[in-house]
Amino acid sequence: MKVTIDGQSIEVEPGTTILQAARMIGGEVVPPAMCYYSKLKGSGGKCRCCLVDITKGSEADPRPMPKLMASCVTGCQDGMEIASKSSPRVEEARKSVTEFLLINHPLDCPVCDQAGECDLQNLSFEHGKSESRYIEEKRTFEPEDIGPNIQLHMNRCILCYRCVMVADQLTDNRVHGVMDRGDHSNISTCISKAIDNEFSGNMIDVCPVGALTDKTFRFKSRVWFNKPYNAHRDCPTCSGKTTVWMFGDEIQRVTGRKNEYHEVDEFICNGCRFDHKELKDWVIEGPRKFEKDSVINQNKYYRKLHKVEIATEKNILLGRDIDRKKISMPAIPLTDEDIINQQSLGNNE
Repeated sequence: MKVTIDGQSIEVEPGTTILQAARMIGGEVVPPAMCYYSKLKGSGGKCRCCLVDITKGSEADPRPMPKLMASCVTGCQDGMEIASKSSPRVEEARKSVTEFLLINHPLDCPVCDQAGECDLQNLSFEHGKSESRYIEEKRTFEPEDIGPNIQLHMNRCILCYRCVMVADQLTDNRVHGVMDRGDHSNISTCISKAIDNEFSGNMIDVCPVGALTDKTFRFKSRVWFNKPYNAHRDCPTCSGKTTVWMFGDEIQRVTGRKNEYHEVDEFICNGCRFDHKELKDWVIEGPRKFEKDSVINQNKYYRKLHKVEIATEKNILLGRDIDRKKISMPAIPLTDEDIINQQSLGNNE
């Protein structure tokens, strides 16, 4: 099937969603997504960030769709034409969705461990407003330890359901979920049970905001001060392929390897994530590369740099000979002719 997104055409297989087709094209046509996660079945359709304008339904039925559609759950049709970044309706809708997501979100970026790799920060930077129209009181929750190594900050949660799906699909017995309804909805554990299964740490990786944080890394460092390296180890529980974040020779945290859309390639176990922070535990493969505009890349140069040589005049730091004469440096005293010239200039004045 052939679909066209913002004037760029691509051939896709039946069953491909618009968001998946956009990611195949890449670039600015890719809609933002806060709830969709390709590794999790049933994800998507909740945050409404990925709305697109379908200007042509298909070759069989070319009528445009009257409403904006969520690209993560809308399948492609042969001959479909979609406007993403090029549509003013879409841009306005994304601004509205961003404003809605930020209604209860606190301004925790200066202290949040997710700062620098936060999807909501990126969304707000591109589509957010400089001021809020919300005058009501924000809902607040106390931080909650929901496991030995995980802390929940419900104030920051946008209810994307990713952490619930991870627990459903990776573990046998989920003990947390969405409680209450409507604007009272919140993530919590059943009767304050602790989440202690072997893959619970993956909830931290899939969280698009700073609602679920690694207690072993809390307030240790900002991510742009760390150097990320791909590393692996022989692990009986998972693949052992991770990214280790180092400060000097210290491994401060371990995460799964993520792609350009911040989705992990393979889920890792808690043993790799929390229990192995020594350099001798890992085989370092090399530095991890991020998108060029990521704050994590600041002051890190992984490509070969050539020596820069600047051609300057001889003794430029000491001063040119002609200038040294003018200010009568002791090393080059003025000649009698120079003294006469200076005196004549003074008499003319």
